[in-house]
Amino acid sequence: MRTTPAIDGVLVEWGERLFYPGNRIVKSRTPRLGPASKADAIRSRIEATVRRAPQVMVKVTGGGRGMKAIAAHLRYISKCGRLEIEDDRGVVEQGRDALRDIERQWRFGGAYIDDVGHRREAFNVMLSMPKGTDPQILLKAAREFAKIEFADHRYVMVLHTHQANPHVHLSAKAESKRGERLNPRKADLQRWRETFAERLREWGVDAEATRQAVRGAVRNYPDLWRKKAAEEGRAHEARPARQTGAAAVASRRSAGQAWAHIAAALRASLEPDDRRLAASIERFVTGRDLARPVARGLTRSTPEPQRDIGHGR
Repeated sequence: MRTTPAIDGVLVEWGERLFYPGNRIVKSRTPRLGPASKADAIRSRIEATVRRAPQVMVKVTGGGRGMKAIAAHLRYISKCGRLEIEDDRGVVEQGRDALRDIERQWRFGGAYIDDVGHRREAFNVMLSMPKGTDPQILLKAAREFAKIEFADHRYVMVLHTHQANPHVHLSAKAESKRGERLNPRKADLQRWRETFAERLREWGVDAEATRQAVRGAVRNYPDLWRKKAAEEGRAHEARPARQTGAAAVASRRSAGQAWAHIAAALRASLEPDDRRLAASIERFVTGRDLARPVARGLTRSTPEPQRDIGHGR
């Protein structure tokens, strides 16, 4: 695409703020964007977002604080050994004997895991895509995701296809083979989503991992324990349906500002594709919390950017 370095620079500066937060940690196989390809990568992310590409789901569903809890989860995800369970070595097994062997390996490999403990000894993660995704491709992407994000950890995974959305349950031992411990935070979860989406795209699956703030979304998804409590009729405090906290509001405001700068730059481009993308952004933000800052940005006169910031921040 023929475009000016200054417009590309605006896309990189504000696109990185929008899609690649500053605290994003790049793993060994996560693509590292060079200056020449950053603007095109940002355009691709914008195009996928505004056409509402399917969003991946990567969610920590819990974690065992002892071997009893870990073993119970392994039985649950494998349907007591009836489903195939794959470990970090690529070994695929079935049956109760296989489960007991995995439990022994986890209990005695590295620091000993007692039946009941005070800290999490495993993290349970679910990777999911919307209905219609090829389950075997999902499994391949999950396998590659695990090799990148849990390279030094013991882990197992099981594919579930009995529900509308195909998904993979992945349980990773908290302590690595080098004695380091997992402690996933919000930034890690977003990186996990990006890694999973990248692996799916490599297999030809249309997938995105855009943050809710970038999409102007305000929905709060219920925690797994709240869902189970509601299903079982147990009393629990309901989670607000909308994200109304100061941090969520500030994040959406920041996203709106970034969209405004990006849309204004694309509208000022001499390239018809850029101007069409600017129009797509306007349509995308209509009716969302992002609409006001984008509309303000587009109604102002937007001078041609004067400096090349193609190397980003």
